[in-house]
Amino acid sequence: MKWIDRIALLPLAVVAGGLALAPFTPQPHLFEKLGMLWSGTLTRPIDIFDLFLHATPLALLAVRLARMLRPGRVPVDEA
Repeated sequence: MKWIDRIALLPLAVVAGGLALAPFTPQPHLFEKLGMLWSGTLTRPIDIFDLFLHATPLALLAVRLARMLRPGRVPVDEA
């Protein structure tokens, strides 16, 4: 999982935020698809793909931050 530590944090945060909120109107796809998942109507393959597309950068950001904040971690050489 060292490859996650090499991902630049700022660009990952920008991509994660952008995809999580896209499209901005009328409702972001991520919120729409999570609502469909919660209600049990997320059944079409395109909707499942859309959920993964919009949620993957957020999941990577969460893992990156968790690995960065864990105690006793060895910093990755930024060279």
